[in-house]
Amino acid sequence: MDVQSASSVVLQALTQAASQDTAVLKPAEEQLRQWETQPGFYTVLLSIFNNHMLDVNVRWLAVLYFKNGIDLSGRLLEFSSCGCCVQIATQIAVLIAKVARLDCPRQWPELIPVLLESVKVQDILRQHRALLTFYHVTKTLASKRLAADRRLFQDLASSIYGFTCSLWNHHTDSYLQELQAGHQDAALSSLERTLLSLKVLRKLTVHGFVEPHKNMEVMVSVRHVHSCRLVGPGSVCREKLEKTVILYTKVLLDFLEHHPYPFIPLIQRSLEFTVTYVFTDVGEGLVFERFIVQCMSLIKMIVRNDAYRPDKNVDESNAETLEAHRIKSAFFTPPTLAEIGTRLVSKYFLLTQEEVAMWEEDPESFAVEETGGDSWKYSLRPCTEVLFLDIFHNYSATLTPVLLQMVHNLQVYNAVGLAAYELFDSVDFDQWFSNQLLAELQVSHNRYKVIRRRVIWLIGQWISVKFKSELRPLLYESFLSLMQDPDLVVRETEQFLPYLESIFALLFQLLQQVSDCDTKMQILHVVSCVIERVSTQIRPYVACLVQYLPVLWKQSEEHNMLRCAILTTLIHLVQGLGAESRNLYPFLLPVIHLSTDVCLPPHVYLLEDGLELWLVTLENCPAITPELLRIFQNMTALLELSSENVKTCFQIISAYIYLSATEFLQNYAEALCRSFCDLLKDITMEGQVQVLKVVEVAVKVSPVLASQTFQPLFPLVFRGVLDGERYPVVMSTYLGVVGRVLLQNSCFFRTFLMQMAMELNQEVDHLLGSMIEMWVDRMDNITQPERRKLSSLALLSLLPSDSSVVQDKFCGIINISVEALHDVMTEDRETGTLKDCMLMNHLEEPKLSDDEEPPTEQDKRRKLLLLQDPVHTVSLQQFVYEKLTSQQALLGEGSFQALMETVDSEIVRQLQEFLQGL
Repeated sequence: MDVQSASSVVLQALTQAASQDTAVLKPAEEQLRQWETQPGFYTVLLSIFNNHMLDVNVRWLAVLYFKNGIDLSGRLLEFSSCGCCVQIATQIAVLIAKVARLDCPRQWPELIPVLLESVKVQDILRQHRALLTFYHVTKTLASKRLAADRRLFQDLASSIYGFTCSLWNHHTDSYLQELQAGHQDAALSSLERTLLSLKVLRKLTVHGFVEPHKNMEVMVSVRHVHSCRLVGPGSVCREKLEKTVILYTKVLLDFLEHHPYPFIPLIQRSLEFTVTYVFTDVGEGLVFERFIVQCMSLIKMIVRNDAYRPDKNVDESNAETLEAHRIKSAFFTPPTLAEIGTRLVSKYFLLTQEEVAMWEEDPESFAVEETGGDSWKYSLRPCTEVLFLDIFHNYSATLTPVLLQMVHNLQVYNAVGLAAYELFDSVDFDQWFSNQLLAELQVSHNRYKVIRRRVIWLIGQWISVKFKSELRPLLYESFLSLMQDPDLVVRETEQFLPYLESIFALLFQLLQQVSDCDTKMQILHVVSCVIERVSTQIRPYVACLVQYLPVLWKQSEEHNMLRCAILTTLIHLVQGLGAESRNLYPFLLPVIHLSTDVCLPPHVYLLEDGLELWLVTLENCPAITPELLRIFQNMTALLELSSENVKTCFQIISAYIYLSATEFLQNYAEALCRSFCDLLKDITMEGQVQVLKVVEVAVKVSPVLASQTFQPLFPLVFRGVLDGERYPVVMSTYLGVVGRVLLQNSCFFRTFLMQMAMELNQEVDHLLGSMIEMWVDRMDNITQPERRKLSSLALLSLLPSDSSVVQDKFCGIINISVEALHDVMTEDRETGTLKDCMLMNHLEEPKLSDDEEPPTEQDKRRKLLLLQDPVHTVSLQQFVYEKLTSQQALLGEGSFQALMETVDSEIVRQLQEFLQGL
């Protein structure tokens, strides 16, 4: 691309790409993308965004394309201090920082020295641009986390820290002088440079020193942060000054988070500073909400910091911890705590005029606004509540009387609700509910809605702490009427009501009425809780919800978090409906398919809940359907992800096997086996166990088909046994798979043994002998009684045999059998005889207690499978007797007795006791 001839063409394309007309914009963007690989394109962009005569939007686009496609550093500094607008200057600074992340300091050693010289120039605009670049470079280098990179940044910090401090002090002094002289514009300009200097200093202070307390300049600069000055609302610098003040508090918060012990000398001043501005009248008219939040966060972090909490045995605490605890104890005196607690409750817990107005104008948004999460870090009300909880928890003995006194004088519902666990023995909540709160719930006046909602919330806090069961009917009746409250905020409560039909209908009605996504998510959460609590009793009342959820799913196409809430509701709905959930399949199965298709973008949000829904759908499915079988096409890609959801994937595969092993394996055997083989090459020991448990289930359900399906996996399992796998859990799983195949598909086992003998160039008998020997040796690895009995049955199935190898290992087989008999034989109280406690020979369903869940369809399938499983249908005692009798008949009395003499006499005696009466 010739620079001279191409400039006009590229400029035209950029102009069109800045257009609002999509018909012009789209072709231009495509053309620019095609040029990204053309030589000379970035040189043209460089000349365009440095041309001050061109439109700002066009130059900004040139910067963006330049930033996205090029990696050079040679000419960037030339433009970092140019007189372009802030928007473009910021993009250039970010670009330089990205290059610096890779090249500085080794490939670009001149960057930092040039920037340091540039911030000294007299030209204010160039100085500002250089500071902007200096900040973004420092920010990027500080974000690197590899040890070598951190050491490089620490070296850089040590070399430039003093200069940066002097830069900050210089611009701060300049700001104050200009402000005092009444030069507002000049003061604002100086303040902007003060802000940038402080941003650089913050990164150096927090990330540039392993032991900052050993550097005097660092500790002096952090102490100076407490001297930040606030100005009244009339100042033209107010907005920029607020940003600077917030940055001061961020320095303290970051320093405390990353260096709690070096922060100890700052605890006293930090507490004095924050408490003075937030909990006295000094800050009236000066402080602003974000500053209050930052101050409260600082107090909270000091109060709850583990580094400042002595061990129970004080003598074991280090000196720094004890010093921090001493400072805190000396500061938080009873009068100070009383003042903090009183102001939190009486000032910061109150609804503001803005909140009341928001309640009136947009009740949905107001309800959502009060929810938690990480909002305490940014919003005043949640921050206030979290601080109150932490202070009350740490100083409850002092604050409980203060709060109780306020309860008598005022109705401080929020505080008493937050401190419910701390006030357990101090508040008679049952009496308070009966005598006052119940009546307040019944006041329907519109102006009383704040009290109604707070009472509902308060009861919700106490109901799991201290609330008599005989009072619950009164509570439920009150809540049932509140669900019909004309005020949406009052109606959004998370209480579970036994008046199922009414409450479910009202919840569904509310779900349809609201439009805010977060509100719908809250209501769906309550619906899910109700369904989960009442289980199958929900079935008569869900018809309307079942009809509405497909509509809501379609409406929420652009709102993945709402779709997650719908998936959670569907999970509980399927569990509640049981086998009746098959009526949901026209909607349910496409939802599962979309949520678990890793080729579709929504899977990033929906996958975990989608897999859970897939699993419960299979567990409650009465019979396989072609559509349900077809969804399994998603599984191969899911197994390739090897994510934290792989365990759920294995459960889904097992559920398909229980549901319809033959049809499932006929359709997906080859792909599934290939996926398992790939997984076993690079997976943890726990992962191997999960894979092989699925194989074991398959062999148990369908011995012939599963053995053929997973034959490629068996050499790994067999070699693991022969090599004496050292991890007990893995070895136990290996033996479980081998035992199932040997016991339930002996023909396949013999064929496989011959194939392995050819592969390993060994005799079949020798291979069989090695396997039995290792099995006997590692029997103690098997801890589950079912698998121990399985091992005994499997090895006994080799009898009767005239094989010299089997007879040579006869002693070991009998030893294992006697061990298993000890595991499973118990005395029958009615007959006084021994019986196999693992036998299941009847179909009688056990009666469920009130708190037990009814069995799922999969539970029923597993029960039927147990009734066909040799472990639960074959008496080990009888099996041992029959096998020994058959061996005796094969060898004759003399040879059999000689064989029995190879067994330890004590083992023979125990065996005879088990076989008495047979």
